[in-house]
Amino acid sequence: MTRKLVLLGAVLVMLGLLTGFISGSLANPRMGLAAHLEGLMNGTLLIALVAAWGHVRLSPGTERWCWWLLAYGSLANWLAVLLGAIWGAGRATMPLTAGGMQAAPWQEALVGGLLISLSFAMVTAFALVIRGVLAARNAA
Repeated sequence: MTRKLVLLGAVLVMLGLLTGFISGSLANPRMGLAAHLEGLMNGTLLIALVAAWGHVRLSPGTERWCWWLLAYGSLANWLAVLLGAIWGAGRATMPLTAGGMQAAPWQEALVGGLLISLSFAMVTAFALVIRGVLAARNAA
């Protein structure tokens, strides 16, 4: 799992870097900057998590769930903000960075759905990580 997390983290950092090249030309450049930072921060977070993974004890099945939740949550975070920047979405999802911009209803719904689902995915993934750290501590 650690090799996959490093790879995913590196891919997210690269996506964040590439997003930085185009962020100023998007419909909402401020959200483009946010997408750039989401890629960098989520990628760095996953790589940092790898450094601590030796302190996490999860069953193989739970570890797989954790991996998929982290993968979905971190990629969806970058993608949701990037799509919001491209489309100018943000009516109810990102009022601070959207500056009152609105996209088509289906675009707003897609960005909002991604943001809500990734939030649950990341909270669940880190609850599993915390559980795994406590299990490793109790086993020691």
